[in-house]
Amino acid sequence: MSKMKIKKGDRVVVITGRDKGKQGEVTRVLPEENRVVVAGINMRKRHRKARTQAEQSQIVSFEAPIHASNVAHIDPASGKPTRVGYKFLDDGRKVRVARRHEPGKAGELIDR
Repeated sequence: MSKMKIKKGDRVVVITGRDKGKQGEVTRVLPEENRVVVAGINMRKRHRKARTQAEQSQIVSFEAPIHASNVAHIDPASGKPTRVGYKFLDDGRKVRVARRHEPGKAGELIDR
């Protein structure tokens, strides 16, 4: 298990797989599996059988977890995918920063 650089509420873009290019917000983080659940991404269908006669059988759609290596943070400044680094502020807080390789763009704070 490694340190996850993605947290709940982060905006991410899928960089590989069936949903490549789609963006969404992280709704759950599963650090023990190194996976994340992103709203509207990696949709799956499950057939649910009725448990009582009053209930109806139905097909339920849900978001399945996706491996954390298949998503990238969206840079707050440019809106493009970026890697994440860490930096210590003057007040001693450790914050995440964008590592986008463009002149003048690297170092944008991800955490507020």
